[in-house]
Amino acid sequence: MTDIVAIARGWIGTPYLHQGSTRGAGTDCLGLIRGIWREAFGAEPEPVPAYTADWTAPQGEELLWRAAGRHLDARPLEIAAPGDVLLFRMRNGAEARHLGIQSEVGATARFIHAYSGHGVVESHLSAPWERRIVARFAFRTGS
Repeated sequence: MTDIVAIARGWIGTPYLHQGSTRGAGTDCLGLIRGIWREAFGAEPEPVPAYTADWTAPQGEELLWRAAGRHLDARPLEIAAPGDVLLFRMRNGAEARHLGIQSEVGATARFIHAYSGHGVVESHLSAPWERRIVARFAFRTGS
């Protein structure tokens, strides 16, 4: 089994770069997931179209959620596991557009993500972050 958390931790310190997905050079939250996929499983499963950096863009299409559903296994929100891909809705009424990797569960719950002004960091999964989670996925074994 591939250690997704170990791969994700290898990205910590990578600067933020909108639409980037290169460890050490620059990435955004989607690029982090893409880079982890490449390291763990090889080629990405589909090309990624250009997208806006605005978390609040009112598209209503849930494109990221649908794409995750095509390539990852949906998991119950209430059952957290290290290595889960977390999908966040940053503002009520906005499309879910932020991703992270659950790195620890329980009282010390943490996640790894990339966001503007911070790059790739491992953050405490505090109540404000946790209440924004709208979906949880797992990488498929043998993806």
